[in-house]
Amino acid sequence: MSGHSQFKNIMHRKGAQDAKRAKVFTKLIRELTVAARSGMPDPESNPRLRSAIIAARTANMPKDTMERAIKRGAGGDDTANYEEIRYEGYGPGGVAVIVEALTDNRNRTASEIRAAFSKHGGNLGETGSVSFMFERIGRIEYKKDTASAEDMFEAALEAGATDVESDEAGHLVACAPDDLSAVRDALEKRFGTPESARLDWKPTNTVPIDEQAASTLFKLLDVLDDNDDVQRVSTNFDVDDEVMERLSA
Repeated sequence: MSGHSQFKNIMHRKGAQDAKRAKVFTKLIRELTVAARSGMPDPESNPRLRSAIIAARTANMPKDTMERAIKRGAGGDDTANYEEIRYEGYGPGGVAVIVEALTDNRNRTASEIRAAFSKHGGNLGETGSVSFMFERIGRIEYKKDTASAEDMFEAALEAGATDVESDEAGHLVACAPDDLSAVRDALEKRFGTPESARLDWKPTNTVPIDEQAASTLFKLLDVLDDNDDVQRVSTNFDVDDEVMERLSA
């Protein structure tokens, strides 16, 4: 590859990374604004806002951008009135998919998400059509080098967590949704700020899919992730490590 085309390739990658970062910021700003509007603007007394601030810091969002979003939500200056909507459906291979969105235009979001599903071999169902296959949990993540698996396990159970998984990727602590704030506060005192702390959907069973279905599913997930209104997507697919490596190569 010539020096010029290599530079162009690097610039293209940087452009793609910048665009991705801007999209992440758009979603985080929306969550900060809604969280500040839904409760107190003080993160100490607003667990949802604290979770949003942790996520924004993890994404290296500038402090003034964060503060502006919180101020806008708390002061009610934001002209857009965001609604929280959950969509449920099936993706390729019969995989259950839950899409959580914050939107200022319910019709636009619904039609975009419906189009994404039908274009990638899936279909949207009614609310409740797949969520019964998931458990609502509080989820707290720490980096692997924060603590040993044993220390994290003991501290998490003492704090009221229901489950801890530690592996090469890090520590994943699960708890009842209502206990999220208390468990996070206890762990934060001992180990510092977590990588993330939020409510999540944990599948109670997984659906194994082949390479072809996985390839189409990942395209669907990319399209959903690319949508500014979509905050989070949860699924219950199970793919072989070898297939995963081939598809992410």
